[in-house]
Amino acid sequence: MKKTTLALAALATLLTPMLASADMLAELDTNGDGAVTVDELQAVYPDMTAESFSEMDINDDGLLDADEITAAEEAGTINQDG
Repeated sequence: MKKTTLALAALATLLTPMLASADMLAELDTNGDGAVTVDELQAVYPDMTAESFSEMDINDDGLLDADEITAAEEAGTINQDG
C-alpha cells in the first residue's frame, strides 16, 4: 500500500505542470482551436507585446501551442495568475 501511495504521489507531481499548462491553454484559447494567437494572449495579458509573443513562438508559426505555453511559463514570461 505504501509503494502505491508513493507512486501515485510521484505521478501527481509529474502531471501537475502538464495539467496547469492545459488549464492555461484552455484559458487563453478562446476560439478553442488548440492554439493561442497574439490577440488571444493580449486579451488576458494586455501588456504583452507582439515582440514578446514572437519570442515565445518557438516554431515561428504565429501561434502558441501547449509546449510553447509551457516553455513561456517556465521562463516566467507568462504566469498562471494572469
